[in-house]
Amino acid sequence: MASIAPSQSGFAGAPQLRTAQPPNRLWTLTEGRAMGEFAAFYAALPAMRMLPRGDGHSVMFLPGFMASNRSTVPMRRLFTDLNYDAHGWESGRNVRVNEATVMKMENQLTRLFKTSGRKVSLIGWSLGGVLARELAKLHPEKVRLVASLGSPLSNDRGHSSAKRLFELLNGTQPKVIQRGKFDELHIAPPVPTTSILTKTDGVVHWRASVQEEGDHPSENIVVHASHLGLGVNPSVMVALADRLSQNEGGWQPFSPSLFQRWLFPKLSVN
Repeated sequence: MASIAPSQSGFAGAPQLRTAQPPNRLWTLTEGRAMGEFAAFYAALPAMRMLPRGDGHSVMFLPGFMASNRSTVPMRRLFTDLNYDAHGWESGRNVRVNEATVMKMENQLTRLFKTSGRKVSLIGWSLGGVLARELAKLHPEKVRLVASLGSPLSNDRGHSSAKRLFELLNGTQPKVIQRGKFDELHIAPPVPTTSILTKTDGVVHWRASVQEEGDHPSENIVVHASHLGLGVNPSVMVALADRLSQNEGGWQPFSPSLFQRWLFPKLSVN
């Protein structure tokens, strides 16, 4: 199966067909870089606590494939400090994509929405980002924005080095897909949507994380990071803090300051 690649602008305004492929093995073998990003997160924590503060709305963090809420603890603690009502998800380890998982996500989103009386932001890492986007498609009236971190935004799993393990645990056609859900992953939800990606991703090929231009506000932000380090990378935290701090209904594309631009290289398809 072929996938749609972005145009020179970074979006799929002029689609081209490319054969799906996993990331370069070099990047996969060097995913240990994440340990350095973890150390950098805590070294930069005092400075990151001065990032733009939020308005107290709820933010739900969804972990990546095979990960649990433990992986999002640093992010959640930071954004709690930045005046957000930060929550992990309530579905345990992110292994099976099935109706039970979808129902738990829907129930949690609905409860947060009703309890706060405000829309909820969704932040998902890798597979968690795919789930966050699909959850927003099911309940756009309850979602303020979605941000995905290194997520495979394509129906073709050939972009991921975790394809075999995912299909071993979920089958080639999970029941949620058989029932008409999760079948157009490249289409962004009808809410402001950000895809944060890295060209040195060792798990998901970066091209699969580039989202297409759609009818609703959407953007791609490139960072210097590993896949396993996206959830603790200081550049990612800068971008997320900026996105979450926007007034509801006042979304604008990400525009880093002059002093931040070196952290966010421009997206090129070459």
